[in-house]
Amino acid sequence: MSASSLSVMVVGSGGREHAICWALATDASVEKVVAVPGNPGIASLQKTECIEAKISDFATLVDIAEAKRVDVTVVGPELPLCEGIADYFRASGQKLFGPTMAAARLESSKAFAKQLMIREGVPTPKARIFDGFGDLEDAIHHIAKSEPPWVIKADGLAGGKGVLVTTDEQEAIEWARACLSGEKFGSSGSKILIEEYSPGKEASVLVVTDGKNLLPLPVARDYKRLLDEDQGPNTGGMGAFSPVPEVDDSLLDQIMDTIFEPVLAAVRKECEPYVGVLYGGLVLSEEGPKVLEFNVRLGDPEAQAVLPRLGPQLATVLDATLSGDLDRVSIHPAHNAAVTVVLAAQGYPERPRTEDPIFGLDEASQHEGVTVFHAGTALSGGQLLTAGGRVLDVSAVGNDLREARKSAYEALSSIYFEGMQYRTDIAQD
Repeated sequence: MSASSLSVMVVGSGGREHAICWALATDASVEKVVAVPGNPGIASLQKTECIEAKISDFATLVDIAEAKRVDVTVVGPELPLCEGIADYFRASGQKLFGPTMAAARLESSKAFAKQLMIREGVPTPKARIFDGFGDLEDAIHHIAKSEPPWVIKADGLAGGKGVLVTTDEQEAIEWARACLSGEKFGSSGSKILIEEYSPGKEASVLVVTDGKNLLPLPVARDYKRLLDEDQGPNTGGMGAFSPVPEVDDSLLDQIMDTIFEPVLAAVRKECEPYVGVLYGGLVLSEEGPKVLEFNVRLGDPEAQAVLPRLGPQLATVLDATLSGDLDRVSIHPAHNAAVTVVLAAQGYPERPRTEDPIFGLDEASQHEGVTVFHAGTALSGGQLLTAGGRVLDVSAVGNDLREARKSAYEALSSIYFEGMQYRTDIAQD
């Protein structure tokens, strides 16, 4: 495989996958990009073909990869990784950028990740694990004797919505009850963690690894709450920016030494070498960086801020990762800063409305340094419609965060769909 003529298949249909396809399609060393199933924004890219198929149908995905003669497959969403797509592809002789199902437990089970970190001495807030409805009374007792705010996390995958942070004791108890009973998140919530609250600003650190070498990507910060000033319910993410001023080279070195190196060494020892991206959601506490969560893929919307900063370097990173030569690659951001603002549908995150016409994308895209990524859209009779909770991601690059932020908000002012909601404070601080 050579990065000079790379063919890549990208699995997924959201804004993150659009950003991955965009980064690859704009790279002269990439021959073609196949997206499954893709979205209207991805379909508009040069060198890119969208093929309709279910991302849970691994056999069909392998067939497509073979028929299209792709060199490597990149998986955007967490669910296929946590269900073993990497194992299936490798057993079929296909190369895939992403960890095995066993290694993906770092995301699919917060309890597994927490226990591993404790064993390895990795800094993370203290937590207690409660498993099943039979542990409800113990959970209630723990909440009652603990100091607010309470942090309660569903153990399994919950689409970025499986965390409650509250100062309301009754809300904490009811949330725990709904999780442990299976009412909320089903089996993903039947085990919960009640975690010590650790104040501080957050940072998303994304590290690429080939199993032995580690390469950090530009650090980002995302915004999980729906409303300005971190109010409202948790979402899959309402925006992001990069870089994070608080994380300088010295602190990043510390994060690599105290978090990523020991975690990946432990996974290598317990499971097998980890190949792909490991995302650490960190809090920059007074005691130092602590891990709040791990994801086993590029963040969404962090990817929409990080990849525009990189420019055409993703293909080189993919090629070096799969060949085990990541130590020969260094990242040189093409842009100093990037800001991404998510435009969400009315009713998001609980009951997003769909099929509303979208207007103004051409005008928004004409702003210098701006790219509009499709997160939840569909075409019907030539009209672009909303088709998901998070609809569009307006990303802008600039010489600094102030310039990038200004460009992003100026561009999104051209876009309209009924009930459109977004935060006005992304990168404001």
